Amino acid sequence: MRSYWMWLSLTGVTWALSLVHFSAESTEMVWRFLGSAVFFSLFFLAPLAHNRPLLAGVNMTTAALMAIVVLWPEANEAENPYPLLAFSIVAGKAVYRLPPIWASGVGAVLLIGNLLPAIFGYPSFSPIFIVLYSGLLLAAFSYFKKSLVKEAELEERNEALLSEYRKMKRRLLAGEQLARQEERSQIARDIHDSVGHKLTALLMQLEVFRMQTDKETVEHVQDLKVLAKESLEETRKAVKTLKHDEEGGVSAIIGLIRKLEAESFLRIQFAVKAGALSVQLGNKEMAIVYRAVQEALTNIMRHGQTREADIIFEAPGGSIFRFIVKNGIAEDHPFQEGFGLSSMRERVEQAGGRLEAGPQGKEFIVKGTLPLLRKEGEP
Repeated sequence: MRSYWMWLSLTGVTWALSLVHFSAESTEMVWRFLGSAVFFSLFFLAPLAHNRPLLAGVNMTTAALMAIVVLWPEANEAENPYPLLAFSIVAGKAVYRLPPIWASGVGAVLLIGNLLPAIFGYPSFSPIFIVLYSGLLLAAFSYFKKSLVKEAELEERNEALLSEYRKMKRRLLAGEQLARQEERSQIARDIHDSVGHKLTALLMQLEVFRMQTDKETVEHVQDLKVLAKESLEETRKAVKTLKHDEEGGVSAIIGLIRKLEAESFLRIQFAVKAGALSVQLGNKEMAIVYRAVQEALTNIMRHGQTREADIIFEAPGGSIFRFIVKNGIAEDHPFQEGFGLSSMRERVEQAGGRLEAGPQGKEFIVKGTLPLLRKEGEP
């Protein structure tokens, strides 16, 4: 965006100086101004054809022809140096925007447009000077184009390496989680096989002892049996917990997003409000919240002005769970909802919730709300 305004500013200044140099009658200046309007319309439309080489090439070629026509020199005036600068800027923009073949075509059109006035006897620079100047521009623009291509290749290679790094990191993380879970399962089996079996044997021995003892000792033995049963139940609960995943609810989502933060080099500010940390989300709700936040962070990486985001989790009243993702954008940031956000909206609505996304002032906000299921016995 910054380079676009730079090109526009340079073109506008040189174009205005070129028109000021003319001292033609008002009727002739009218078509020059109309041609200028057409030229700058094509200039404004150039970024829209960025991913269509043919359309972009036709656009820039037409703009070059309009520049030649509008800035054609007058017969009885002195040499005007500013059109040469304007043509140079148009050629530079063609090199910047177009593939080499199309850029060469636009350059050839502009070269011919510079040579024609001298051939037909209009005030102009000498053909030798124009050819030498064009040769210098060609050398400079060739070096510039090679630098652009090399930069694009390096960026593409960097993206590929970064993607591979993220995949490796996810594989390592998955391996660590699997190893940790296997270790927990092994500990659970050991507890079940050793402590659990011994507590069960102790209960059986206490029952045999109770049947053989006198009445005075029965109550004491009964208390020991209750204690042994409670210990066995606690052991079973511990074994069951070890066999399940380590985290659940919002804590699991925060952990997953922290991994995204590390992989994507984002700076994320967390805020947990209104008891959201203690809310128990189901697997379906956890997946929806995580994917929604992931999509929002992906959009920040692609379109955000900064690599920072604010994430807020809250559960007002304990009946709904709300997540908000905010990041800074430019005030004139164009927004069109893509496939990712529309799919996420559909998933949230299928779960009985609502998703809102769009720019608000200098921020882009994604806000989602999900209903929480009440446990049995709760009012």
